[in-house]
Amino acid sequence: MSSYRANELLGFPADARLLIINADDLGMYPAINEGISRTLTDGVVRSTTLMVPCPGAPGAMRVLSEHPDIAFGVHLTAICELATSRWGPLTPRDRASSLVDETGSFFSNDRREEFLARARLDELGIEFRAQINAVFSAGLAPTHLDWHCLHDGGRADIFDLTLGLAMEYGLALRVSGRSSIERLQVQGLPTNDHDLMDSFRVPTVDKASHYARMLRELPAGLSEWAVHPALSDAESRAIDPGWPVREADHDFFVSREAHDLLREEGIIVLDYRALRAVWTGA
Repeated sequence: MSSYRANELLGFPADARLLIINADDLGMYPAINEGISRTLTDGVVRSTTLMVPCPGAPGAMRVLSEHPDIAFGVHLTAICELATSRWGPLTPRDRASSLVDETGSFFSNDRREEFLARARLDELGIEFRAQINAVFSAGLAPTHLDWHCLHDGGRADIFDLTLGLAMEYGLALRVSGRSSIERLQVQGLPTNDHDLMDSFRVPTVDKASHYARMLRELPAGLSEWAVHPALSDAESRAIDPGWPVREADHDFFVSREAHDLLREEGIIVLDYRALRAVWTGA
């Protein structure tokens, strides 16, 4: 298999440096919605992913409805990491009992292993389907599926479930790790060639310099960066310990430096529409 199979499947030269910059967590709360919107309109972000069960989802869905040119996926959600802003399943609690904690909300991220140990696949399938259906029922057209806080689903059977849903709904699927990448690309399904970059794992101090170096060193093939931009306001600082990560992401991805580096390095920025076209035709 070619080292850069995605380039071949997507019709780019073998040495092309392709990059999906996807803004995760659209819909979590209003400052994220506004920050992501800015990175899409004024910045270099070309794709986002919607968290349907969250408080900011109705506002996010209005934005997507008003701007059908925005490429977006469904950020399948079964984790709630904010202590003071809780969300839970769309599915009635009596049909999702293995997915919720003692408060009736999704498990927090620090209890992720507990969630993965007890989550029933049938209940998770019902919930994931409900989130996807809510998007289509709103008249929106997503490009792909991915997971919130669960890289490659967190369990092999969750990955297989979600892959089946992607195929059923005619969507692409984000993958994170080497075995998943190779499994799908050998089937003729384009994915990122390299491990997913999660911006929560990039140092927040002097983050722009880290991103600049990463762009200069971006390898050939398709890479994906899962970034998390948001505005920093009183609400975000009060409810979200991750606000410094999000603020730094916003500031870099709307910056002139980001625009200039992508142009100078000859990096081609894509969104999941290109991948979905091949997935649905494969």
